Amino acid sequence: MAEITASLVKELRDKTSAGMFDCKKALTENNGDVEAAADWLRKKGIVKAASKAGRVAASGLVTIVKNDKMACVVELNAETDFVAKNAQFQSLVSLVANKALELHGDFDATLEAVKDDIAATVSTIGENMSLRRIATVSGDHVYSYVHNALVTDMGQIGVVVAINGDDSRIDEIGKKVAMHIAANKPEFMTIADVDPVSVEREKKVFIESGATAGKPEMVVEKMVAGRIQKYYAESVLEEQPFVMDPSKSVKQVVAENGGKLAGFAFFVLGEGIQKREDNLADEVAKMLN
Repeated sequence: MAEITASLVKELRDKTSAGMFDCKKALTENNGDVEAAADWLRKKGIVKAASKAGRVAASGLVTIVKNDKMACVVELNAETDFVAKNAQFQSLVSLVANKALELHGDFDATLEAVKDDIAATVSTIGENMSLRRIATVSGDHVYSYVHNALVTDMGQIGVVVAINGDDSRIDEIGKKVAMHIAANKPEFMTIADVDPVSVEREKKVFIESGATAGKPEMVVEKMVAGRIQKYYAESVLEEQPFVMDPSKSVKQVVAENGGKLAGFAFFVLGEGIQKREDNLADEVAKMLN
């Protein structure tokens, strides 16, 4: 067996643009023969996948899978909206999500388990794809909601929420709470979850806005306290007015149905990814010059 040196791995990487781990594996499988290893990578679809790895993938699908006690939301990205409609891509999304649920949301373990499937799909479809994130919630009851669903449980916004309790009425409210989360996008579940730094920042912004200028200290304190309560009502799930009955908070509605929130998570497809803006006129002009 030939020794797989760092220089051999680098040579194959320079030749194919494949990842270091894949290059080492290819060389091991082919007794250190760089050309044979390159062919091996091409047959596996890894070379073609690697050549697309630098392209921005901000489209794709968010999906949800669940069992009796756990729900898992997964975002798998591709480059264009068209791929989301591709049956092969949808099958890949389903495979990845089910593996994520099986592995209790462990991102690294899931990625390791499905990386060859992703590479093969990239090779076939011809777009960069990436597993972006995974989140899980668990509790006595788990509920989900997918907004703008393209197919069952796959769309642009995915929400999972867990509620503890043994009251049969919880089922009446579970999906409604998930829909509320999709509409209101809370940052925290309870007031106790709120980062104190965020609260202090909110106070500072409110005071510096000039709203309290010239007011007596006691009045300022009440105004600031009121602003923080408003902040909680905007950003904390339990404190938000329930979208289907704004006279009550989400916490009240869940409690009235015999439950207590145990956790939630939601993904908005492509949120936070900086997409490249192409100008077709500029591209054509460059080609003509």
